[in-house]
Amino acid sequence: MTRIKFPVLVFLALAAMVATYNTITMINSYHNRSGHVGPGAGEDDNKFSFESLIKPSEETKRSSPTRLFHVAVTANDFPYNRWQCQIMYYWYKKFKDAPGSEMGGFTRVLHSGKPDNFMEEIPTVVVDPLPDGEDRGYIVLNRPWAFVQWLRKTDIPEDYILMAEPDHIFIRPLPNLATEDIPAAFKFFYIVPTKNEKVLRKFFPKEKGPISNIDPIGNSPVIIKKSQLEKVAPTWSDVSIKMKDDPETDKAFGWVLEMYGYATAAALHGIRHTLVKDFMLQPPWDTDRGNNYIIHYTYGCDYSMKGQLTYGTIGEWRFDKRSYSTGAPPKNLTLPPPGVPETVVNLT
Repeated sequence: MTRIKFPVLVFLALAAMVATYNTITMINSYHNRSGHVGPGAGEDDNKFSFESLIKPSEETKRSSPTRLFHVAVTANDFPYNRWQCQIMYYWYKKFKDAPGSEMGGFTRVLHSGKPDNFMEEIPTVVVDPLPDGEDRGYIVLNRPWAFVQWLRKTDIPEDYILMAEPDHIFIRPLPNLATEDIPAAFKFFYIVPTKNEKVLRKFFPKEKGPISNIDPIGNSPVIIKKSQLEKVAPTWSDVSIKMKDDPETDKAFGWVLEMYGYATAAALHGIRHTLVKDFMLQPPWDTDRGNNYIIHYTYGCDYSMKGQLTYGTIGEWRFDKRSYSTGAPPKNLTLPPPGVPETVVNLT
């Protein structure tokens, strides 16, 4: 039998090393063009680590409680919130155990201070609302206070938490998009800290760093380590109340004030977020379903019977959650006319 000489073995080993390096570089380059954007970065500054290429199998991930995240949605006991929570919980159950999902348990954090008649249908923890008058007529201030109470009174088995909202619908199995140190969030085009530095400096002093340290996000959707949220939540509540009490800030931020409150609170704790483009879509502005995980139906969808968007004017065909403030939409909604984007059709 012919014996392979030592120099040949060395050459073969070096060739294998070069091929492996080139393969890893090619894969890493591909992932750098994915939808994950590094903490606080623009889309051209994508961040992806080699470690994330070495992923556990789906079976391993499902059996590991350290990667599961708990889905938490805050709500009041108004009919408007109830039917949205019912629909959200329905789609959570559809995808919870699907391949690729890392969803753990589910909790509706009910900040009405008393149980309602959906306690048996939807897993619920009751917490107190802010004292009378403390919400300043801005009911969303109850959200951070609800999380503070829930985290203090509940034994949550998962190490991560997804903060969600009643008007979120899961359309794909959702994996854990966060890491041990960096939460995952969705970038909102209307949250622009760098354009609001004057008011934000009242709550984020210069010694804390540039204003760009405040990410362009709200609290939802966000997947975050439970230990991080336990630190951020009380600050989030305090900062949001202080912002509401400041007339200049209140006027500047309006209904998104609490979102700025969360982003500022996280920055005060030195926490940056990975901005995940495919985390969520918002009809009618997002027209392609793509690889998104959540539909957020916060905007009204108004169209002519020719399929033309008539936003700002009630359409001949429409779906707007605000049309159902006293109860759930009827079953068998009329589908949109031809030409309407697939996201609106999917939502309906």
